[in-house]
Amino acid sequence: MIKKSDFLIIGGGIAGAGAAARLAPHASVTLLEMEDAPGRHATGRSAAIYIRNYGNATLRALNVASEPVLEVPVGLSDHSLLTPRGEMLIATEDELGAFHDYLAGAEGMEVLSPDEAVGLFPLLRKEKIAAAAIERAAKDIDVDRLLQGFIRLAKQDGAELVTRAPAETIRREGQVWQVSTPADTFEAPVLINAAGAWADVVADLAGVQKIGLQALRRSAAIIPPPDGIDITSWPLVASASESWYAKPDAGKFMVSPADEDPVEPHDVWADDMVLAEGLHRFEQAVTMEVTRVEHSWAGLRSFVKDCTPVVGFAPDREGFFWLAGQGGYGVQTAPALSQLTADLCLGKEPVLPHEVVTALNPSRLI
Repeated sequence: MIKKSDFLIIGGGIAGAGAAARLAPHASVTLLEMEDAPGRHATGRSAAIYIRNYGNATLRALNVASEPVLEVPVGLSDHSLLTPRGEMLIATEDELGAFHDYLAGAEGMEVLSPDEAVGLFPLLRKEKIAAAAIERAAKDIDVDRLLQGFIRLAKQDGAELVTRAPAETIRREGQVWQVSTPADTFEAPVLINAAGAWADVVADLAGVQKIGLQALRRSAAIIPPPDGIDITSWPLVASASESWYAKPDAGKFMVSPADEDPVEPHDVWADDMVLAEGLHRFEQAVTMEVTRVEHSWAGLRSFVKDCTPVVGFAPDREGFFWLAGQGGYGVQTAPALSQLTADLCLGKEPVLPHEVVTALNPSRLI
């Protein structure tokens, strides 16, 4: 039996779930997830922070558009998905160029003295700090609550979530897309490719020209702070050259080497050597010694060549919609990109500015 709907979404991460939530009030939606539950890969392994100045100009516009939904998540949660954190950028003498590049065009960044930086993150080595700045408005995101809110909202409006349903074959039959999975066969006029690191794999199955997506591994570890130190209210700290960052997480530090190693899409794990190198760079910037790693993991960040998401109908195949290439910005841009996906798929005028919509269009890559 073939199950039919108006929109068929491949990928149950934050992108696919958000698109389902925004489309379901207007049409029938089926959301296919290859794992046993949504959000197993990039979504569930996010650093979970909203940083308005993170990314290029297009991404910053998406960040700004997403913030009101994260702050007042009507229908998704009964209270804000954001809590105060702050993001501090520090630079050694060798990183001053990268530091000034980041601040160019940034909004709400406050330049700090080395003493002020150490006052906010007391473990920093003051003598290593050539420059510092903070975005005090950066906030932690409750990623699981956002994801579950999207899924709950989608289901309330009739969307169907099907797990353990990886796409095995995809073909265009007349005016509809047909996707065969171990769970069943599904059909819809519009196929939304929200498969994260696997988005080009899905396109290949569908006979659609790929967008040159590259999956990059990002590793992280949980380490304890020195005894007797409460780090709860400390900001996230990142090196200006993106060689490491550290974020307080449930009373401990989540430290990442900010690695971006190209890999094939798979259930990725941290590379011990890469993680050790990143922890060493963290140690050079602070007065504490890393004596124990309590837990480590890795996730996939997927980019195209211009590091900008790809959102819109494919120019080479009717009814194939790209929602991919979110890189490391997928969670904090999900509200804006979910609404844009619904607007474009339903033939509505997008809420986002025309120049942003144009910058996201897949035609630029194909």
